[in-house]
Amino acid sequence: MKPKDNCLLDESVSTAPAREIFRISNLSVVARGKSILRNVNAVIKANQVFGIIGPSGAGKSTLLRCLNRLSDLTPELEVTGSIEYRGRSINAPGIDADALRASTGFLFQQPVIFPTSIYKNVIFGLRHIRRGLSFAQLRETAESALREAALWEEVKVRLHDSALTLSVGQQQRLCLARVLATQPDVILMDEPTSALDPKSTAAIEELILQLKARHTIVLVTHNVPQARRVTDWLACLCLRDGAGEIAESACCDAVLTNSQCREVIEYLNHG
Repeated sequence: MKPKDNCLLDESVSTAPAREIFRISNLSVVARGKSILRNVNAVIKANQVFGIIGPSGAGKSTLLRCLNRLSDLTPELEVTGSIEYRGRSINAPGIDADALRASTGFLFQQPVIFPTSIYKNVIFGLRHIRRGLSFAQLRETAESALREAALWEEVKVRLHDSALTLSVGQQQRLCLARVLATQPDVILMDEPTSALDPKSTAAIEELILQLKARHTIVLVTHNVPQARRVTDWLACLCLRDGAGEIAESACCDAVLTNSQCREVIEYLNHG
């Protein structure tokens, strides 16, 4: 699947290096007077698995939500600093937040399944984002997304069965297929395997490694071995005076051996 066309992906207006997807500069988030994130700086490049680790309360999920402006939906959050997507501020005049979110699909920690058929779950977002598609186009896109999520062979003869009949691992891959159906540029993943068994976790990790050929992936994880297995770049958020700050952002081995991140690594390994 190729990322879908929209104005946010127009390379002609981008001033960023070709492989730079996100540039986060001095990002701070405050909620009701309490700092959640402070002065976060990072660069996320194309076709990279960019991992984010840190203790509970360090603002990992908040950072992920800032990238596609889901943070806008929480009125008490005060966000300062800047985030550029392909060289353009995500808050620039004319930026459509819905188009941004279509380009940056979100996979949540727990599978979010609608009480309808497998097929309708896959095309749910697609029908809202790309109105006017024919039945044949919807069907073709759904099949392609299910194949990309490695679920097609398991569900192709029961597309009209309830999605609630799937196992939890299958449900998470179904949610991934729903994201992929909108043909995103970036996939944001918030601990997507934390509720899964080892076999389902391995399946998602294998998919992550395959998907980065066509998508950029930003992955929040508490699982240090998982970070070793799938990430190309890793940011370690530490709590300082109650707010999350990046202690190190580098290749995975450099972060995991960094003295500033040692306490976080020990917490994640034994917490």
